Amino acid sequence: MRFLYLALFLLLFNCYESQRNCKDFKTGTFYSEVIIDDILYKSEFERSETLQVESYNGKIDSSQLRWINDCEVIFKTINPKNMAEQKDIHLKILTTTDSSYTFEYSYIGETKKQKGVAYKAK
Repeated sequence: MRFLYLALFLLLFNCYESQRNCKDFKTGTFYSEVIIDDILYKSEFERSETLQVESYNGKIDSSQLRWINDCEVIFKTINPKNMAEQKDIHLKILTTTDSSYTFEYSYIGETKKQKGVAYKAK
């Protein structure tokens, strides 16, 4: 009988899935926080279905967006100024809340991924 309870308990908790309401974050105004080498980087951005305009350290970058699915998008920098900006970025939303999402991103073709959190601007 104990085995039955244990099996039921494990079955219920193994079926838990992170919440991902990615459609809520495809458009809007946001700010994000990413920690790289123990340094916190913050940026603000506005996103439509096909364009994202981001402000960071007084600089503005624009990217074309191509959504793979509701939770994954490819960023292509418009008017890149150097070789690094010519590389496309793949972003995947991992989890969502009502006002934020956790994401991971990397340059296309690279295996090293960074994680961050984006918040809906009030």
